Amino acid sequence: MPTEILMPALSPTMTEGKLSKWLVKEGDAVKAGQVIAEIETDKASMEFEAADEGKVGKILVAAGTENVAVNAPIAVLLGEGESASSIKAAPAAPVAAKAEAPKADAPKAEAPKPAAAVASGDRVMASPLAKRIARDAGLDLKNVAGSGPHGRIVKVDVEAALAKGPVAKAAAPLAAAAAPAAPGAVQIFDPHADVPLTSMRKTIARRLTDSKRDIPHYYLTIDCELDALLALRQQLNSKAGEGVKLSVNDFIIRASALALRKMPEVNAGWAGDRIVQFTNVDISIAVAIEAGLITPIIRKADTKGLATISSDMRELGQKAKAGKLKPEEYQGGGFSISNLGMFGIKHFTAVINPPQACILAVGAGEQRPVVKDGALAIANVMTCTMSCDHRVVDGALGARWLKVFKGFIEDPLTMML
Repeated sequence: MPTEILMPALSPTMTEGKLSKWLVKEGDAVKAGQVIAEIETDKASMEFEAADEGKVGKILVAAGTENVAVNAPIAVLLGEGESASSIKAAPAAPVAAKAEAPKADAPKAEAPKPAAAVASGDRVMASPLAKRIARDAGLDLKNVAGSGPHGRIVKVDVEAALAKGPVAKAAAPLAAAAAPAAPGAVQIFDPHADVPLTSMRKTIARRLTDSKRDIPHYYLTIDCELDALLALRQQLNSKAGEGVKLSVNDFIIRASALALRKMPEVNAGWAGDRIVQFTNVDISIAVAIEAGLITPIIRKADTKGLATISSDMRELGQKAKAGKLKPEEYQGGGFSISNLGMFGIKHFTAVINPPQACILAVGAGEQRPVVKDGALAIANVMTCTMSCDHRVVDGALGARWLKVFKGFIEDPLTMML
């Protein structure tokens, strides 16, 4: 009998995604392991392979469709001797799409009584996602009928209510009316163009807003002289084999990894009711891509030499920009580095990537006047600022870590030991 091809879960946290592109069409023969589609998650665009061989009998979800639920049927595969006529009627739409507003001349169906269906006393039964969408849009869930189990309001119910226009929104209570507008309800009067949010941009917005709101950030800044490091880098690059070109960032990753190994209290995160200290020194490196920002990870960075770190970083950077990172290559990590030095940025502060406790913001190396032995001199100096979660890393601990990091940067031969 025909086999349904289901929307895959390409990461442990994925619940829905965008079916970006079909690489096959109806009637095409496919083999097991053949790439048949591209799926966009909140982190990357990934290739989806067929698990079985057969012929594409019907495509159920068109390319470009967003919010396709995991495990929802997206196509039907026919086996040997089967024809498209054996395919049963397509299942209910697997996409939580916005419902169309009813036409003016169309008869309106009587809506169920939402209060009885979704509320118990004053408590509204709704999924966390439905509540968040309603809150951002200023929608009163007491006026929304739920289609989930036991009348629970789910995402599709909220989107259907919003599609009906302002009349679906309840008048705000007097106290709420005085509050500032929700982010999703900002009114813009100047001429503008709306830019649709990608899955990645939505995730960035949500996670960083949560981080700045919930994490008690504080910042420590230190200057590191680079002359010895630049001289060693030039010497090593002149003797390295073909294809090896060490960057200053490679030294920064190595120095951070060794400092974390020396001070494992900083290689930690906040878990709500406890602090978790990570066993491996896995460092997330911020990489800017067209869709936003992603943090591929150098695994066990403290065990790797500069050449290996350089090679790993080059490969991960290329895969990130091509949208080909695997979940295990960007999920996790215990410490982050964000380097904007290549853009000429002298100093900045970065937002912590939870559940990690720290992120190091690296500025540009530049010639600055310094005082050495009471005399004025010129040195190449780099400013680094570490954002710390005060629940995990207090000021003294963060300061000691930066001192160790500075020691490796200014005496880079110690990184070779």
